Amino acid sequence: MQIKLLVAAHKPFWMPEDSVYLPVHVGAAGKAAIDPRWARDDAGENISDKNATYCELTGLYWAWKNLDADVYGLLHYRRYLGRGAFWKKKTDRLLKRQDIEKLLSKHDLILPKKRRYWIETRESQYNHAHHAADLRCVEAVLAEKCPEYLPAWRWMLGTRSGHICNMFVMPRAAFDAYCAWLFGILFEVERRLDISDYSANDRRVFGFLSERLLDVWVKKNGLRYAEAQVINLESQRWLKKGAAFLKRKLKGQRREKSETF
Repeated sequence: MQIKLLVAAHKPFWMPEDSVYLPVHVGAAGKAAIDPRWARDDAGENISDKNATYCELTGLYWAWKNLDADVYGLLHYRRYLGRGAFWKKKTDRLLKRQDIEKLLSKHDLILPKKRRYWIETRESQYNHAHHAADLRCVEAVLAEKCPEYLPAWRWMLGTRSGHICNMFVMPRAAFDAYCAWLFGILFEVERRLDISDYSANDRRVFGFLSERLLDVWVKKNGLRYAEAQVINLESQRWLKKGAAFLKRKLKGQRREKSETF
């Protein structure tokens, strides 16, 4: 079984030596190689030049169009899926081939453990952190292109937990189906949504939206998933994140300009 777990990176960083992991320089278009051993997302058919708005999805698109494997995954240079006791060394807890094969023998895909928001729905969390127009645009596109996904979309908006970070492991058939659906939605949203006045962070909108769309796709298709621990190789800066959360809550929902989708 050929397993390729993409590790999306934009700067030098430690990489696992296990052959199932494939480091990919994302946003590589027009840039010097980070490491000659790494794959680049500007090879073959690609959207590397969209990295500022699609984030790690430029690596996902490259793999979909150019990489041949039986099982695909998407991870990050500092964030992985893993198993094992918390007191073990983090780099020793990353998923191994035998873990992946065992989990996929009983499940359709592997996802990170859910993040819980507790006092917010996923819709209110997104609207406080980003632009509510983004979600409205996605809903308009779903209504036109695949209305059968609308119940799952509205279910997702009302939940208080979800699988985030665009991380997963899944077999080829599911991977092909997911990528075709996801990029079909995102390219149409990109065509309709005006982000010309967005901040640099908010311009990463298509990466943010795909985090929500993954759960929609899983829900609608009734897929069975296993959850794995999220292994962070960098400190989480929880105080800074907590302060940002409180600031968004106190500030309230952003004012939105009118739009037509």
